[in-house]
Amino acid sequence: MVVPLPFEPGFEQIPEDEAQTSQALQDTLRQIMEITFNDNGHANRGVHAKAHGLLRGTLKVAPGLPAQLAQGAFATPGEFDAYLRFSTNPGDILDDKVSTPRGLALKIVGVQGPRLPGSEGQVTQDFVMQNAKAFTAPDPKAFLKTLKLLAKTTDKAPGTKKALSAVLRGAEKVVEAFGGESGTLKSLGGHPQTHILGESFSTVVPVLYGPYYAKLAVVPVSTALTALTDQVVDLKDDTDGLRHAVEAFFASQGGVWELRVQLATDLDQMPIEDASKQWPEALSPYVSVATLEVKPQAAWSEENVRRIDDGMAFSPWHGLAAHRPLGGVMRVRKPAYEMSANFRGQHNGCPIHEPGFKGPSL
Repeated sequence: MVVPLPFEPGFEQIPEDEAQTSQALQDTLRQIMEITFNDNGHANRGVHAKAHGLLRGTLKVAPGLPAQLAQGAFATPGEFDAYLRFSTNPGDILDDKVSTPRGLALKIVGVQGPRLPGSEGQVTQDFVMQNAKAFTAPDPKAFLKTLKLLAKTTDKAPGTKKALSAVLRGAEKVVEAFGGESGTLKSLGGHPQTHILGESFSTVVPVLYGPYYAKLAVVPVSTALTALTDQVVDLKDDTDGLRHAVEAFFASQGGVWELRVQLATDLDQMPIEDASKQWPEALSPYVSVATLEVKPQAAWSEENVRRIDDGMAFSPWHGLAAHRPLGGVMRVRKPAYEMSANFRGQHNGCPIHEPGFKGPSL
């Protein structure tokens, strides 16, 4: 095991104008949500609006974890209900041939311990992840700039977006052929058209991990899932091809992922305020602390949409104080998550709720 670096409050550096940046971020996300609501009469999330799978599973925390890993939600072995929402990142509902980065929102139900502000009385722990090891923007202002660009393209020229996505995928292939990777090309539509269930996901930005700080990841380990890694999905003329691929998979089989933790060991190489920095795994590899199992089930249904997609909010600020989100990108998003949940609840007439120990039955 590595020797983790104890977290100190001075590791976070909060700019004097961060509140203004946070408000601008919230305003931009609300603008996206208002545009899409006016277009289709349904309130979607400001980002990761389109879900491709809504699932219920079981998280099993491993027994015998060393002290530095047995923290927060993983302090004691046991089994917990879990909800999974697979998505892609735009704020409008696009044809899947506009191929963008993927997300996984995970909600663990039944965790105990001191809570983060705003989540008192709840028993859930959320982790919001992307299929990357680092964020595309280093800090809140850079993130806001990117989001404003996306806001300007919301609901504009869907046909052009499909054509541009094909060009960008070709450009990304060239970059990867030379051993590189471009988060920018992928975020604009150049992500390979691969199966979403073969992806590995991480928090991309750090959270507290008890007295330490870390990034977390969800990685497929069962044979049926790992076989889908980098597997191209033939979307043909199917605008919801990713969703149908997820449905087809879970109609006949289940899958298992590992939840892994990368403990920080060096503040310079594993910074908190530069969200674009990929942490070296040579210094601190990801280590498994739990498994996540999803059995065969309907991955999409009106009931799932009502209870999970419309009825739940996924936020890294729903959780334990032991897993407080860290860094500017995480801090400025807290009010935006709250605004988004309130907007959706009000406009859809479906109050957002947090499940209890059993969670809502599906």
